[in-house]
Amino acid sequence: MESPSALALLRDVFGYPAFRGAQADIIDHVSRGGDALVLMPTGGGKSLCYQIPALLRPGCAVVVSPLIALMQDQVDALTQLGVKAAVLNSTLAWQEAQAVEQAIFSGNLDLVYIAPERLLLDRTLAMLDALSEAGKLALFAIDEAHCVSQWGHDFRPEYLQLSTLHERYPAVPRIALTATADKATQSEMLVRLGLSDARVFLSSFDRPNIRYTVVEKDNAKKQLLGFLTGRKGQAGIVYCLSRKKVEETANWLSLEGYPALPYHAGLPAAERAANQRRFLREEGLIMCATIAFGMGIDKPDVRFVAHLDLPKSIEAYYQETGRAGRDGEPSEAWMAYGMQDVALQHARIAESGAGEGQKILESQRLTALLAYCEAPRCRRQVLLNYFGEERQPCGNCDVCENPPELWDGTQAAQKALSAIFRTGMRFGVTHLTDVLRGKATDKIKQWNHDQLPTFGVGADLDDHGWKSVFRQLAAAGLVHVDMAEHGALQLTDAAREVLKGQRKVQLRRPAKRKSGSSSRSSSAVVHSELSSADEILFQLLRKWRADTAREQSVPAYVILHDKTLRELAEVRPTSHGMLAGITGMGSAKIEHYGAELLDLIRNEG
Repeated sequence: MESPSALALLRDVFGYPAFRGAQADIIDHVSRGGDALVLMPTGGGKSLCYQIPALLRPGCAVVVSPLIALMQDQVDALTQLGVKAAVLNSTLAWQEAQAVEQAIFSGNLDLVYIAPERLLLDRTLAMLDALSEAGKLALFAIDEAHCVSQWGHDFRPEYLQLSTLHERYPAVPRIALTATADKATQSEMLVRLGLSDARVFLSSFDRPNIRYTVVEKDNAKKQLLGFLTGRKGQAGIVYCLSRKKVEETANWLSLEGYPALPYHAGLPAAERAANQRRFLREEGLIMCATIAFGMGIDKPDVRFVAHLDLPKSIEAYYQETGRAGRDGEPSEAWMAYGMQDVALQHARIAESGAGEGQKILESQRLTALLAYCEAPRCRRQVLLNYFGEERQPCGNCDVCENPPELWDGTQAAQKALSAIFRTGMRFGVTHLTDVLRGKATDKIKQWNHDQLPTFGVGADLDDHGWKSVFRQLAAAGLVHVDMAEHGALQLTDAAREVLKGQRKVQLRRPAKRKSGSSSRSSSAVVHSELSSADEILFQLLRKWRADTAREQSVPAYVILHDKTLRELAEVRPTSHGMLAGITGMGSAKIEHYGAELLDLIRNEG
């Protein structure tokens, strides 16, 4: 009997009508035994790139994942599709682990998810040796492959040993996957995972369904509350830099009527796991978290990601915002930032144990993020340019919606840089602004800065305007923020050209501060409008899904995605054949839920 084709599996098992982007090429390459490095944005369908080859090739596929807490959800999702999958990790009792190993040997599993620490145990390697000799190893999939990068915030030391797979099982294809990696991280993955001969598949990093907004910090809590107006009942993530701020923000949001949970590395493991589980399984929760949370979070209906503090790089920002809108529905990435954030990130770089070369690279990455925040052009253009892509303005970001006014800021820049120089490069933005605006404060008198030629030369701009100038000078690489000197601004070599009049500086006018949120934010439109009758059916389908998920103790999205429920509400299928035409309705789902869904739709109709 002829084995099913990749497209037949996609349609029958997974319920999708066609492959997207490079999926078909990747699947064909790996199915034929080739190695691959796949860089594809979150929500782009990376998992299919190894799941379908696992079903096409003989034997069991081994998926290496660093996320023990999430493996079971991934396996539950596959089981719903009729795919034979299991986990092999430290959460299993020895009898359970033995049963999984037996199922692998007897050919009763298509995929096994395993943590890198478990994979590298002698017992596991001995099992893989036996499978390899018997021709029962389909492939190795290395998920979240950027964990091999020693200077990334997701670094896992065990990933450095995964080159063993190539040395030990040269005939077994390997596919390494990640949602984000700049050029330096891409090179690191190829070298450290022994993938020098692998074919690299680089998809567009664009996430057109995400709307990007950056605001200048001015009472960040109030600004966040304005952004959340109209978003009650939506799932979201709020990132903060410190553990203390995570807990304070979660408590405050809950008091404001937005149920929120904290997540950071300092919480007891049981509490962390419980909060993560609740976020994945309940609807409408907000997770307040440090960067410890997020990698591999497969919740498709996260409608927004908000940053109350500046991330450390564009790569980190892209990865964190990419947790929104995995279902392809319109979603928001919102961030508030100020100079204090810049100072804190520079301090973290300075205090890290990295070598001088790595510190320079991290500083360059931070400067690229500042340039993104302050750029007067389309956010998406700046973001994608960083990853080597060219794009037309997107029309789906705050800059495209309200293009900033630009002005020749050369003279203002010279005044600001001169104030930094004449005060000895020892003071922060507030003091420098007071000098420029001619405020004779006690501190200014103490340092005799009221005697400087720059004292009072900046009366044409208010405090808000000068803060904007200083931020833009930092973003342009003309000023460095030194946390060792308590946030003092210092001139870089590039500042000389501006001070000598050899370089022009164009600045954007600071946005006018608004008391509330924008009309766009308040309306919080997240998907195409359903008719009132279809909306009623959609909500009934969501209730059915929630009840079904509760009975089975799985996250709601494992049963069906919102996108599938919305399509069911609009199309209102009347037969099993029509259900097969709905996105996400594979044969196993139709077999499990078809009759219930048709009854529910018929009774409502």
